[in-house]
Amino acid sequence: MNTRHVTSLVAAGAAIVMLLSGCGSTGTSNSSNASDSNIISVYGSEPAHPLFPGNTTEAGGGKVVDQLFAGLVTYDAKGGIHNEVADSITSSDNATHYVIKLKSGWKFTDGTPVTAHSFVNAWNYTANSANKQASASFFSTIEGYDDLQKPDVDPKATLSGLTVVDDNTIDVKLSQPDSAFPVKAGSHAYMPLPESAFKDPKKFGQHPVSNGPYKFVSWQHNHSIEMVKNPGYKGNRVAKNDGLNFKIYTSPDSAYADLRGGNLDFTNTIPDTALTSFQSDKSLKAYNEPGGNTLTFTIPEWLEHFGQNEEGNLRRQAISMSIDRKTVAEKIFHGTATPAVDFLAAPISAYSKELKGNEVLKYNPSKAKELWAKANAISPWSGEFGIAYNADGTAKNWVEAICNYIKNTLDIDAKSIPMSTSDEFLSNVDSGKMTSAYRSGWGPDYPSADNYLVQLYDSSSADGKGGNSGNYKNPEFDAMMDKALSAPSTEEADKYYQQGEEILLQDLPAIPLWNQNATAASTSAISGVAFDYGGGPVFTALTKKQ
Repeated sequence: MNTRHVTSLVAAGAAIVMLLSGCGSTGTSNSSNASDSNIISVYGSEPAHPLFPGNTTEAGGGKVVDQLFAGLVTYDAKGGIHNEVADSITSSDNATHYVIKLKSGWKFTDGTPVTAHSFVNAWNYTANSANKQASASFFSTIEGYDDLQKPDVDPKATLSGLTVVDDNTIDVKLSQPDSAFPVKAGSHAYMPLPESAFKDPKKFGQHPVSNGPYKFVSWQHNHSIEMVKNPGYKGNRVAKNDGLNFKIYTSPDSAYADLRGGNLDFTNTIPDTALTSFQSDKSLKAYNEPGGNTLTFTIPEWLEHFGQNEEGNLRRQAISMSIDRKTVAEKIFHGTATPAVDFLAAPISAYSKELKGNEVLKYNPSKAKELWAKANAISPWSGEFGIAYNADGTAKNWVEAICNYIKNTLDIDAKSIPMSTSDEFLSNVDSGKMTSAYRSGWGPDYPSADNYLVQLYDSSSADGKGGNSGNYKNPEFDAMMDKALSAPSTEEADKYYQQGEEILLQDLPAIPLWNQNATAASTSAISGVAFDYGGGPVFTALTKKQ
């Protein structure tokens, strides 16, 4: 989804309480009228859904929602947590009970106050399966969540664990320990919503009212999303520019050409055709830093020959071992990606190169053929193997490369399947309509291994309730994630996360490929380029020389 990340902060409840009770500076925003002179034009793609934070799980919408909304906490460049709308978040009873105190004086851009009801109403709406919000699983540890997942649930039903004590106080009771709860509190799923969002959700999704560093102006579909600096914003991310214009492209090459021609100010999507030259192009400013994004591809278990069984596991392992990740990284990514060794990114504390079973991520053609033959002995292979991707992104070259490796190693018909736009591609992924394997990956929502593992592979995130789009379900893995969330320290939690990853290395619900660097380019007039803990650009920091 959208890009964020760094060290795992799943620690004891007491440590998190100390972190969140008194830290975090609160900036103030000087009221001013935005002028076109310091409006920054940036690369964008058409959001897959209306702009509801709880239904935003992909980069096109994520970049926009990040700028419009402010949650309980924010994250700094090193993954540290700072209070935003929250004044404090305190826990008790082994991280199963939280009390949240809000700062007063926050308002939405329509002038209505941000209160405890703004958060609780938004969380109830997102968690209720009748509303079909993609981030419902983020609330799976709150009491009453399971009741909201029943097929006949009342759309107005609420989480029994949430109580509004007063306008500035929220009481949260959990059904299990969740020491990551305060870390999640800055993710899209936990953003507040004004009353207008529930009165007319369709209208709100096209013209959101928010409380973040920017105020929404317009969304011309497939053309642009414009926003201006929010003079009423009271948080940590005060904009240094007057606004942003997300220019929507269907091709990164077109955006890069506009950048070089002076018709775009900034892009953090470098096309494959420019990876060898963008850092030496003297007409631009180039950036290439370590990041937190992972690149994978998913083979959903509903495909023939790929069930969650011995045959399916053998075939996934064979396909993984048929890919030369190092060569592809060198020849296609040109120093902007490194081969994956686990399911996390390097800055996460649970990241490890020593996991049992990680040999399935290493190029071994002879072993791949052996595993494929064992699978054929269970059920002979038939048909072709395809990997779908969105043609308006940067996946074409690497998808074609790994398909060639699979074809040549396993002697099967393997091919890439382009889909014209991100919108079309993600709609099929989200609705479970994919009839092939498909390009996947992750840019973290909050700085914790929980975000990479629970939100992508836990059973609670399957069936359209979260990022587990392949509907992978393994009770043994789920149990490890529960143990990690109950652990009294980061070190102990990381052991459980790693044991969970070792299960994933056997089942391979998604096949890890590479970890991506944070890459970007701007015109010479742009300054202030910086990246967050996950390698995503800090848009509020951008300024433009006149």
